[in-house]
Amino acid sequence: MNKFKLTYSRYSETSILVEWPQYIAPEILNDVLLFKNYLLKENSESIIQITNAYCSILITYGFNSVDIDAQIASLKSKYDSRQDLEIRAQKLWKIPVCYDLSFGLDLEELSKAKKLSIPEIVCIHSEAIYKVYFIGFLPGFLYLGGLDQRLFMPRKKSPRPYIERGAVGIGGEQTGVYPIESPGGWNIIGNSPIAFFNPNLEQPCFARAGDCIRFVPVDLETHQEISSHVKNRTYKMESEVIDG
Repeated sequence: MNKFKLTYSRYSETSILVEWPQYIAPEILNDVLLFKNYLLKENSESIIQITNAYCSILITYGFNSVDIDAQIASLKSKYDSRQDLEIRAQKLWKIPVCYDLSFGLDLEELSKAKKLSIPEIVCIHSEAIYKVYFIGFLPGFLYLGGLDQRLFMPRKKSPRPYIERGAVGIGGEQTGVYPIESPGGWNIIGNSPIAFFNPNLEQPCFARAGDCIRFVPVDLETHQEISSHVKNRTYKMESEVIDG
């Protein structure tokens, strides 16, 4: 089990920020999730929420006043003495994406900037396995690691005021899917017809931190068929259990 040098700091009167070395890597994420799961398994009544990011967790306590120094000392002791825990079974989710130019608003610009043909871009983007680091920004927005550096592209200088739900984009060194209609500054290369967030479900977003994503190219007709199944609630997500 990896052990890292962590930093602990007061985030508010009732919360503590715990930070790992500040770089994005699977081994960092695994340790973040292990410690998060360890704290959750303790069933501590004083902790009401633990939120993880790429290389940190934010622990929020339910007291109006928290002895931050005492809690930090306790967290340090728990991290140093914790036993090996298994991360929950992780899944590889297969996400259909249509890369047609009617959806891929920035495909041609990306193609020229990277000196790659559009089929090459689609191949590179869809062959990668992406790790879900955390969910945020918008409900159901997956922060993914693993974009091939050949596709790195700066965010647009002027964000679009409207991006369609399901738009697949590239922003800097990241790729992701807009789960709802919103403004956005990423370079749009396709569209996924599935629902990334459903507030009526016990688990509104199907994926969790630690899971993996693979984009599967589909044509316009298949995209429309899947959209119809999603609307009728007859679409079943494809996934398989994988090793962490």
